[in-house]
Amino acid sequence: MGRLGKVDPSSYSEPERITTKHSALKWTVDFANTKLLGSVTHHFNVLETNLPAILLDVRDITVNNASILCNGGSSIPINYFASDPVEDIGAKLTLELPEGTAEGDLLVRIDYETSNRASALQWLTPEQTLGKQHPYLFSQCQAIHARSVLPCQDTPAVKFTYEATVQHPKELTALMSALIEKKEAGVTTFKQEVPIPAYLLAIAIGDLVSRPLGANSNVWAEAGIVDASAEEFSQTAQMLKTASDICGPYVWKQYDLLVMPPSFPFGGMENPCLTFVTLTLLAGDKSLADVVAHEIAHSWTGNLVTNKNFEHFWLNEGFTVFVETKIVGRMQGNKERDFHMLRNLTDLQECIRTQLANSPELTKLVVDLSNCGPYDAFSSVPYIKGSTFLRYIEDLLGGPEVFEPFLRSYLQQYANKSVVTDDFKAALYDYFNKTDKKDKLTEIEEGLPPIIPKFDETLANVSKQLAVLWSTKSTADLRLDTQITKSISSLQLIDFLGRLIECQEIVELNEDKIELLESTYNLKSTKNAEMRFRVLRLVIRARLLKRIEEIIAFANSNFRMKFCRPIYRDLGQWAEAKPIAIESFQRVKDQMMAVCAHTIERECATDISSNYLTMLLHCVLLFIVDNCK
Repeated sequence: MGRLGKVDPSSYSEPERITTKHSALKWTVDFANTKLLGSVTHHFNVLETNLPAILLDVRDITVNNASILCNGGSSIPINYFASDPVEDIGAKLTLELPEGTAEGDLLVRIDYETSNRASALQWLTPEQTLGKQHPYLFSQCQAIHARSVLPCQDTPAVKFTYEATVQHPKELTALMSALIEKKEAGVTTFKQEVPIPAYLLAIAIGDLVSRPLGANSNVWAEAGIVDASAEEFSQTAQMLKTASDICGPYVWKQYDLLVMPPSFPFGGMENPCLTFVTLTLLAGDKSLADVVAHEIAHSWTGNLVTNKNFEHFWLNEGFTVFVETKIVGRMQGNKERDFHMLRNLTDLQECIRTQLANSPELTKLVVDLSNCGPYDAFSSVPYIKGSTFLRYIEDLLGGPEVFEPFLRSYLQQYANKSVVTDDFKAALYDYFNKTDKKDKLTEIEEGLPPIIPKFDETLANVSKQLAVLWSTKSTADLRLDTQITKSISSLQLIDFLGRLIECQEIVELNEDKIELLESTYNLKSTKNAEMRFRVLRLVIRARLLKRIEEIIAFANSNFRMKFCRPIYRDLGQWAEAKPIAIESFQRVKDQMMAVCAHTIERECATDISSNYLTMLLHCVLLFIVDNCK
């Protein structure tokens, strides 16, 4: 593929020559043809005289007209043309400018329509919704899918404000990653006054209702799950206040949650003013609500201070997991904070053992995307290795009392900006070179990659011990062991099951042991998706073919990539189950969001016969956005 731009290898745009300040969208939502129709007017800042053309990113977009808007309301048509598309990247849209174009402000309007193949948009029929009465639309623009929704500088190096006027069916509610300015029958207007990168542009339209969570926070969902969602996420306002105490003032004014349909591919997406969350978080006991803490943390780490390109993705996600664990620590105690980080390390261990086994270069915090797209390099490394690195630095420099003032200083210094790792390093050294911790800075260089910090393992030791018992003892011996019936928390149970999956050998892993496991911890009746996911992976490992329908049903009950991809990967390595997995994927792939189906197909193309096109065998790519995203 090769590096596309000087600033961002995944974008054709040239932010060193021209940058977007503000975008005004006018959309008509066409559910019948699954398209957005309308225009975008970009307010550019031209950074050099005689710029010959504006380069924008597009993907499966039809441009109908382009013009420069002049003072007084007149316009000048301009020539435009798109290059041949590059797989996983899209095409370069060239807007030719008149000779003598000056530096400074420039308004350009582009009339266009999206394709019904737009990779950022998921159109649901009424039958695919909970209420079964109305269609539903939602977007997912991260990492580089905004270019399928509008011609834009689709790079996090560029941050812009936006406004939007959306015409939609009057019986439906429209929401965006912005504040609602005005709401009429069938027309909703929005405004986002804080600059955002294109990947944070978001829209959702459906039969939605809301419940309050706090003074400036609501949860939105379909009516059938909105009350359960309000109960599950009742700690949102407290999380938001705790995050503000750690990071500084919350600048986005509103913090709403939208509980998504099953085809949403991530745990959460940190769209400003409107976080998207998976319905698989509805466990009934708030045990999975830490995902909300993660998305709240993004309000500062990622949304306010943003990685300049996705080679430095750890600056978004590593910092966010780091702040997320701080929120957990403030609300639940430091033992829970450390247990949270230790559980993350279990996920990282599996990621390195499976997904990245043949890609050691992708275990680096800063990766090279010159020859691949952001999703090809996506893993839990930026999340967990990144947050562990920051915890290591924090402990080295004196703990939270010393490090948190720096964190707030860093976030203030780079607010509304896009950064690379050297910017963080410079800020760290500038700050601590003025303190008595100056000499400790050299140890950071000498300590790369960092050692694992000294965590409090009190809570983790319980799940460790259980993993040892269940992996080394026979079923008969386990029935007599009172240790297995000790009371444990939901998160300890999840951690125990994850550790059991990671055990290289498990004595007597058969139907009897699985049944004992499920009955001991009430796993058959649990609503906790994280628990069911891990149990079913053990069922696959035990090769219990009689439960294949249950496994497939879970994988297809939601298309959160954290769950469905590892399950299909495991099934692909099981000869008897592989044909069933192939048939299942072919049947449901059109219900998946493009980012899920396409990535699965691409990853597994070499493992499936041409009769089946491509499928999904080595699938373990996401931790998140996931737990996260």
